Amino acid sequence: MSADRAEIVDLATMPLRQLNLALHRLRPDTNQTLWRIANPRGRHSVAVGVDVPVTIEIDGHVGYYCAGMNKQATVIVNGNAGVGVAENIMSGTVHVKGDASQSAGATGCGGTLIIDGNASARCGISMKGVDIIVRGSVGHMSAFMAQAGSLVVLGDAGESLGDSIYEARLYVRGKVQGLGADCVEKPMTDHHKAKLARKLTTAGIAGIDIGQFRRYGSARRLYHFHVDNVY
Repeated sequence: MSADRAEIVDLATMPLRQLNLALHRLRPDTNQTLWRIANPRGRHSVAVGVDVPVTIEIDGHVGYYCAGMNKQATVIVNGNAGVGVAENIMSGTVHVKGDASQSAGATGCGGTLIIDGNASARCGISMKGVDIIVRGSVGHMSAFMAQAGSLVVLGDAGESLGDSIYEARLYVRGKVQGLGADCVEKPMTDHHKAKLARKLTTAGIAGIDIGQFRRYGSARRLYHFHVDNVY
């Protein structure tokens, strides 16, 4: 198959297990670099565990854990995504053109997750290096126990943003309903503005006033034991 020709898979006729098996069998030098998936119909675990630099475009809504454990691949969802999209992503890019449910990008270690719509609760929970960019808003407890990486929100954030955060960086353009334990607002320096601008450019977002964003991170009060924190 030539590199400019898409491999078409219709999940109305092909079992999902067969699709994932075919993706797992791909080698790094494959010429099957473009895949189009039709009729996902909310199925769970579509295109999980891909470990080759291919592009997978899914035409429709997906269920739980789409593109989980992604490594190297670019996965595009032309619809909404269920719980845990791009969970434990290692590298590559996952782009959801609609909304995402809870725990988007959970425990992600690297790569980029882009959500054009809104993300529900616990977006970026326990993330460990992934960059998450949400054009809309995020729900409560987003970036809970976030260890590394960044969460960029162009809309609003719900309650308990960054609860028990470690060293991840949070950028929010809209309103924050409330900050979680040990999460505080921090200065937005030129250094941080430049880094944020690069992340938005990577996500294909232009024409945004960086000055509208506020930065949040750890106050580092929970790093060490203190008797006053014992309940």
